[in-house]
Amino acid sequence: MVKEKLHQQELYKKLWNMANELRGNMNANEFKDYILGVIFYRYLSEKVEQRANYILKNDNMTYREAWEIEGIRKTLMQALIKQRGYMIEPKYLFSTMIEEIEKGDSGKFDVEYLIKAINNITESTLGQDSQETFENLFDDMDLSSTKLGKTVKARSNLMAKILVLVNEISFTQNDTEIDILGDTYEYLIGKFAANAGQKAGEFYTPQGVSKVLAKIVTLEKEELKDVYDPTCGSGSLLLRVNREAKVGKFYGQELNSTTFNLARMNMLLHEVHHSRFDIQNADTIEEPQHMGMEFEAVVANPPYSSKWSSDKKFEQDERFSGYGKLAPKSRADYVFVQHMIHHLADNGTMAVVLPHGVLFRGGAEENIRKYLIKDKNYLDVVIGLPENLFYGTGIPTVILVYKKCRREDDTILFIDASKGFQKVGNKNMLRQEDIEKIVNTYANREEIDKYSHNATLEEIEENDYNLNIPRYVDTFEPEPRVDIDKVKTRLNEIDKEISEIDEEIDKYLKELGL
Repeated sequence: MVKEKLHQQELYKKLWNMANELRGNMNANEFKDYILGVIFYRYLSEKVEQRANYILKNDNMTYREAWEIEGIRKTLMQALIKQRGYMIEPKYLFSTMIEEIEKGDSGKFDVEYLIKAINNITESTLGQDSQETFENLFDDMDLSSTKLGKTVKARSNLMAKILVLVNEISFTQNDTEIDILGDTYEYLIGKFAANAGQKAGEFYTPQGVSKVLAKIVTLEKEELKDVYDPTCGSGSLLLRVNREAKVGKFYGQELNSTTFNLARMNMLLHEVHHSRFDIQNADTIEEPQHMGMEFEAVVANPPYSSKWSSDKKFEQDERFSGYGKLAPKSRADYVFVQHMIHHLADNGTMAVVLPHGVLFRGGAEENIRKYLIKDKNYLDVVIGLPENLFYGTGIPTVILVYKKCRREDDTILFIDASKGFQKVGNKNMLRQEDIEKIVNTYANREEIDKYSHNATLEEIEENDYNLNIPRYVDTFEPEPRVDIDKVKTRLNEIDKEISEIDEEIDKYLKELGL
């Protein structure tokens, strides 16, 4: 563990050096695409090279040597595409490019060469099962952009520096280091989210919050048939669930095309075969891509209080038709909840992060909240988180957990975890002990003074279905008793000290003749 931690730290240092190479040319939210794109290309390249050499190990020849033999080339191409979903010709391998860069002026590397290499990947998947997975995957790494340099030579020089820096990163593709590579990827996303504000933060859920969500939906399960995130961002939340329980297949949807590309890259970086994930690029509410499907685990950190059309057509939509009213146009928080509930299997668990307003706002939202509790009895847990955890917003948030398999006499557990955090820089962070306390309290449904309470449905009804946490968890701390006599004595002492100081000052002034 110590060795891996040191490895990570060295890795992060080199990644940040790359960011500094590009810093003067573009803003953080743009140059992350180039760094992550090159890292991803190296990953794909090394995977192909290693697989090819493994296939050829009994033939005593390298991938490059075999490629020159026409009879072997076709068989090798078919094997690589079947096993990896894509292929890269030896002349376009990352290692080949590094060799050319190291030759200096005599080498063949330029930015156009890298463009051809990326196109080579996409072309190899045409007509294959993996075509959709690799389609437009590198679109955000615009190698023709003048932001990299005004001339081909300038762009080539800058990208050559980035390739060399990526090459200096020491990671081998084996079982023990795949997570390090994945962690690095998430670190970069988090780093840029921290430095680029809300825009970058849209696709990143802090690891502490992700851990809580993942542990909740996998509680007492070693395997999950599937997991679904309707606003999957970079896919980090889906992958976090896989760390807690073995996931059969990943499903997700993401509106932002850049982030959609990141999610697919992230899956492949974590060794998830293209056949095991189905991530779509479209508006989840307006154009749902997984209708008719139910999932064993559903997780999300949707955009807070975003607007939606609230069009009358949705009154007939099976996701919303049973609630009586549509959520207001100005706040789509419950729209995502309803969508997720619709996709939740009877034996499944759903966990979603939302702003506190969903607990108590009136109107249509109150109708929906009441329906989910009184008519359906789906709400299982309400967890209040600390403020200032997320990039782009300092508001406190809440995790809502829903289940369709609750009994009539089940309570709703309220947890006030708002005080459990560590301040890191200008953000707050959930520590391991904070995460464990939340999850253990949930698992055991514990009653802890000033922290958690199991509320009966009768209690909820008495509060008119207002779920504001202080109504159920008393966190009031009485003011310490003031000893008036001690205060008076201290004030008298202060007056005496002031008089003595005044006399001392007068003495010095007389000595100075003032």
